[in-house]
Amino acid sequence: MYTLQTIKIIYFCCRETKMKEINTLDDLELVKLYKQTNNNTIVGILFQRYTHLILGLCIKYLKNEEDAQDSSILIFEKLLVDIPKYEILNFKTWLYSFCKSFCLMHLRSASSKYKIDNKIENNLEEIMELDIKLHLLTEEDNETHLAYMEECMEGLNKDQRVCLEFFFLKEKSYQEVTEETSLTMI
Repeated sequence: MYTLQTIKIIYFCCRETKMKEINTLDDLELVKLYKQTNNNTIVGILFQRYTHLILGLCIKYLKNEEDAQDSSILIFEKLLVDIPKYEILNFKTWLYSFCKSFCLMHLRSASSKYKIDNKIENNLEEIMELDIKLHLLTEEDNETHLAYMEECMEGLNKDQRVCLEFFFLKEKSYQEVTEETSLTMI
């Protein structure tokens, strides 16, 4: 009868032998095996074989080594999901197209984000003019707004008016307003 330690050693030896055998398989055999077993280690072997090519392609398209390294990792994760979806006849060619497509999509999404940021920056003057909170007010403007606010507050009942005065004009917190007025927050 085997002890637990012996069983672990036998399992480890069998696993190591099997991994050595798997490493000798060609790309298409590994793809087929991955589709059958869904064992991520198999895709890891494929990825390891082509890491230098994937990284080189990412650097070529993204023009930034950090982005290329990040994209390489994301490509590996995407390979885990996408390999079973495709009928692959030549893995190296398919991988090249897959990585190129990934990089182009990355560039496209980065470009659209840049366009949105640029559009906001170009329209900043319009935004500033339209939104009173973003507009820089002069002392005279502040007095005009305060006068208008006081006029509007006259239409409120006493409790509402006191709360607004404490909160906005005296800059008290909700807690301080409730303590000083004996009103509840609800």
